[in-house]
Amino acid sequence: MMEKRVEPDLARGVALSTWPLPVQWVVLASATAVIVAALSHFHLPAALLLGSMVGAIFVAAQDARIRVPNLAFILAQGLVGCLVARALKPSIFAEIRADWPLFIVAVASVLFAATFLGWLLARWRVLPGSTALWGSFPGAATVMALMAEAYGADIRLVAIMQYLRVVLVATTASIIAAIWAPGAHAPPPVDWLAPVAPLPFAETLLLAFGGALIAPKLRIPAGSLLVPLVIGATLSDFGVMTIELPPWLLAASYALVGWSIGLRFTRPILVYAMRALPRLILAISALIATCALFGVVLAKLAHVDMLTAYLATSPGGADSVAIIAASTKVDVPFVMALQMARFVIVLLIGPRLARFVAGLSRFTEAGHESKG
Repeated sequence: MMEKRVEPDLARGVALSTWPLPVQWVVLASATAVIVAALSHFHLPAALLLGSMVGAIFVAAQDARIRVPNLAFILAQGLVGCLVARALKPSIFAEIRADWPLFIVAVASVLFAATFLGWLLARWRVLPGSTALWGSFPGAATVMALMAEAYGADIRLVAIMQYLRVVLVATTASIIAAIWAPGAHAPPPVDWLAPVAPLPFAETLLLAFGGALIAPKLRIPAGSLLVPLVIGATLSDFGVMTIELPPWLLAASYALVGWSIGLRFTRPILVYAMRALPRLILAISALIATCALFGVVLAKLAHVDMLTAYLATSPGGADSVAIIAASTKVDVPFVMALQMARFVIVLLIGPRLARFVAGLSRFTEAGHESKG
């Protein structure tokens, strides 16, 4: 069942709606470039996508009329699906098989903490219904936001919480890694003009765009993302294909996804999100601290160092954790195996879990109202 959008009735101010559409696109591109440059200066892993979304929110709040075409948004989802498929390497699954009971307990612990947080946010009416659950789920922020929309949650509020958590987790993990391993180095600069293998690149485009376009006809929720992801991971693991994604193409897909989400914001929904911001920061901080405690236990049980355990149990995003892990002296395969195992489990059970907990929250709330 689709949730109602939370749209407080607020007066509108001066708008960009009277400006020509090409000028609005120039404003959006300029705002995005400035914000991405600022975030990249601090080596924030999600700078491209986060900067695109924030730039689009800024423009949308001024009542801009531009929108990302739906076809472009669908194709961008296919590329993101291929990106995730490339990260699911066979070595990760081998790492999981070697100590699967420990991985199950670790994943279940973090997922339980995140689900409980989502239930509290819904129960206290900080965020509505399953939107709170999808916003709390650990995993790839972009994937969680796209899947949330497919299952009826408000993608705007989910994105706010997901990317807020990315920023807080990345900042916290970077500080801890710098203190724990002072020899850590910044990630290498992106080679935007790196050579591209023609055949793998053509196969990747066929998978991304073909899978994304076929998916809506299959009536699979978030299929434009999941179909290329599943097929790509399978073919890649069996050595049938190599996923080739040049940085400039990923940057374009990040921009399209970020703009598509950000341009849906209105002033009322943005004011609503800002009012909830202090409680969201507090809730996310509590989740980070809880997962850190899980990391202490994991370090003892798995006989790994504390920094490895902390990064492994850190509640997303997997991309930021991967970059931090690669620049420090930790067990990178162990960290990524736990991160990706949790991501796959959320993909599999997230929709049912969100519906169940959102229903439980409504039932509990109705019970309290009847007693009152």
